[in-house]
Amino acid sequence: MREGGYYYVDKTGYALRLIDEGKYYFLSRPRRFGKSLFLDTLAELFSANQALFVGLTADERWDWSRPYPVLRLSFGGGVVRTPAELEAKIREQLALNQSELGIRCEQPTIAGAFAELIRRTHAKTGERVVVLVDEYDKPILDNLLEAETARGLRDGLRNLYSVIKDSDAHIRFAFLTGVSKFSKVSLFSGLNNLYDLTVDADYSALCGYTEADLDAVFAPELEGLDRAQIRAWYNGYNWLGEAVYNPFDVLLLFKRRVFHPWWFETGTPTFLVDVLTERGFFTPNLAKLRADEALLSAFDVDRLATEALLWQTGYLTFTGARQIGARWEYSLSYPNLEVSAALNDSLSKALIGNPGQASELASRLYDILLADDLPALRRHVESLFAAIPHAWHDNNPIARYEGYYASVFYSHFAALGLDLVPEDASHHGRLDLRLRFNGRLWLFELKVVEFAPEGAALAQIKARGYADKYRAEGLPIHLVGIEFSRERRALVAFETETLA
Repeated sequence: MREGGYYYVDKTGYALRLIDEGKYYFLSRPRRFGKSLFLDTLAELFSANQALFVGLTADERWDWSRPYPVLRLSFGGGVVRTPAELEAKIREQLALNQSELGIRCEQPTIAGAFAELIRRTHAKTGERVVVLVDEYDKPILDNLLEAETARGLRDGLRNLYSVIKDSDAHIRFAFLTGVSKFSKVSLFSGLNNLYDLTVDADYSALCGYTEADLDAVFAPELEGLDRAQIRAWYNGYNWLGEAVYNPFDVLLLFKRRVFHPWWFETGTPTFLVDVLTERGFFTPNLAKLRADEALLSAFDVDRLATEALLWQTGYLTFTGARQIGARWEYSLSYPNLEVSAALNDSLSKALIGNPGQASELASRLYDILLADDLPALRRHVESLFAAIPHAWHDNNPIARYEGYYASVFYSHFAALGLDLVPEDASHHGRLDLRLRFNGRLWLFELKVVEFAPEGAALAQIKARGYADKYRAEGLPIHLVGIEFSRERRALVAFETETLA
């Protein structure tokens, strides 16, 4: 990259600090955030390839006279479907490392061959070995829907990774990366001395671009682009420290000069959407979620906490943290506009059960809001729920949840990427949904008539004075009470009142 004239964001200061402060590290980050590039940087640094570091932080601070042997394992390429395929892939990579280092191993088992490779490399070079593992979890993630297969792959990987701790005397440095944060008990039971960098304020910006990076490195590309829009679309990822931009999105924006959900489209989260719908997840909670540390770490084949899945895959990020007695609690939300709009677009299509019609309805909704047409909005909401096929409604478990209608309504609106706030709090209570658009405010309260008397939705907005906090803005305010019947599967009331 550096020799080819590409932009390069210097993360070597982080590398030096990690090497100075410890030996065994683990980092979880969403896909396409630069984890592999950071491993490349570590590999070249330990290999003492000084020419690649001229002008970088490490240039004047690293001992280039002392190269270390580097072993690299990566599970990023291809899809492994069985334990036998995993064993073949591991043996292939061990063979490549042997060839690269000029070492022949004789042990027949994978664990034995890996340990022998580390030991013989140390003996041959006189330097302890650097072990770098990329996408350590991909074989498991590719098979999460097949629990038995995933367990077998997990056990195979655990057998491999346990060698690292047992080879401590021969290892200079080890760094493992992946998307998920599997518990040490399930996958690293033999490697419990890993320092987890995932939630560490000092390393929050280890992957991704900071505001300073955009100014210092990418200044020539910023001309003609709205900086606030770039921030709204692609910034906001945070691991309790400095927020970062999604690097994949930023680079494609600079190339294409168009705002688009580039990152989201590289891996449409079908599995994630299936999990959220099957579990009846209340989608308005995506904007304001709380979870404790244990829950976010509860990620394994046999226990996939919804909150952990959302956070570890990058669809939610930290917005705050607080200590409550002996436990830590984190607040989570969407990182940016790309994720909130694109994820809810996928959810809306899944919840409605008719993707084509859901897309058409979203386009129509925007035009109705732009025209400020309340009667048309009522007809639109009727059409929205009438579009759901009866067969889908009968067979999908989320339709049995009380929050189903609110989830459909919220995700349908959120897919547009407008200024939308669910559970909008005031000293009177919590409004279901607040929309700010085109010089107007829309305050929505939703009810299911089987659980509340008819007419209660609009009455609650007025009785609790939800509009009071907005009156000083001087904008027109639409109060909209919407009531559904779960038994009739339809809109039964749509009452409005406009405050000038």
